[in-house]
Amino acid sequence: MTILQAIILGIVQGFTEFLPISSSGHLIIVPWLFNWHFLLEDPGLNKTFDVALHLGTFIAVVVYFWREIGRLLAAWVRTMTRRSLAEPEGRLAWLLIVSSIPAGFIGFAFQSFIEEQLGKPWIIAVAMIVFAGFMYLVDHIAKLDKDISSLTWSGAALIGVAQAFALCPGVSRSGITMMTGLVLRLDRESAARYSFLLSIPVIGGAAAFKAVEVATDGLPPNTATPFLAGIVSAAISGFVAIWFTLAYLKRHNFNLFVVYRIVFGVGVLILIGAGVRSGIGI
Repeated sequence: MTILQAIILGIVQGFTEFLPISSSGHLIIVPWLFNWHFLLEDPGLNKTFDVALHLGTFIAVVVYFWREIGRLLAAWVRTMTRRSLAEPEGRLAWLLIVSSIPAGFIGFAFQSFIEEQLGKPWIIAVAMIVFAGFMYLVDHIAKLDKDISSLTWSGAALIGVAQAFALCPGVSRSGITMMTGLVLRLDRESAARYSFLLSIPVIGGAAAFKAVEVATDGLPPNTATPFLAGIVSAAISGFVAIWFTLAYLKRHNFNLFVVYRIVFGVGVLILIGAGVRSGIGI
């Protein structure tokens, strides 16, 4: 892996983790598109670099929301010492915990199946297009008249269950949680903010889980500099993606992301149909 490749993949991870366009799908399609075999040929490198990229996006979301995280943690502690959920921020902290649970269980149980069966480029392309249609439909018919403070326990659980579908590359974790928020009548900015706050335990937990798997082996030889480049580029691009999405959704709908997903998916299918790339991977 070169430093340039690491930077490109870091930028891809950072932007696509928070834009509703699927980070896992892009991290499969980009090496497939450029015919980069190194991640496929070295599973150990693939796992450790994936941890590095998740660390970068985790840094991005923590830096962006650090003040809010501090308030949520303090309020969460107070809910236990006072045994009361009267404080809105304490209640929100517990709602985020409820939403985090389903994807963690499902991801742990079906990790091997997801990696081996759902990571094929043609499946990713179809998922990109199908979810674009779902996104357009929800965005245009949902009543967007509530904010985060109106979210119920059942709504938080529903977001958590919906998030599990994002384990399929091409769906998008941020996309499915935002759309579920819209179904629950959250306005676009509130849905995006809840999705990003929810990414803190989800991304942090995923990175920690994978880090345990590779901790005994350490970094592959001669990868320290590319790994650092990947972490930094993922953190910077992730921070920009969070800022852009929250600002954009204050005044716009999701049509930009719908069009991108369709163009991306159709483009991948064209490459497969023309025989330029294989539909089952590198």
